[in-house]
Amino acid sequence: MEWKHLFFVAAGGALGSVLRTWLWHVLRGGFPWSTIAVNVAGSFLIGVLFHTLGNDEDNLNLRFFLIAGFCGGFTTFSTFSLDVLKLFRDGHAWLALGNVALSLVCCLVAVFAGWRLAVAS
Repeated sequence: MEWKHLFFVAAGGALGSVLRTWLWHVLRGGFPWSTIAVNVAGSFLIGVLFHTLGNDEDNLNLRFFLIAGFCGGFTTFSTFSLDVLKLFRDGHAWLALGNVALSLVCCLVAVFAGWRLAVAS
């Protein structure tokens, strides 16, 4: 990886993070609509980009900017969703389902453990 690739990731990530924060401000309320909106939109977008940009070297900077950067900054759920898609596409349905289950359980346990640790401090 070259330094310029990290620049593209950082620039895209900044834009994605700003857009996510703006949507949170616009859609805030009692239910986390903004979180659902960015997770669904980011997952849709990363699916489109994954197919459209492919693996060809000509699109490498754009892939770093849009997929790793923008979608990663907009929502990390989109990257998780893409990992699951790749496993399904490659014929590893059980690994895909295991990834979903493991991620869901581990992340919920981690957020609860982090919260409990902070409350106890």
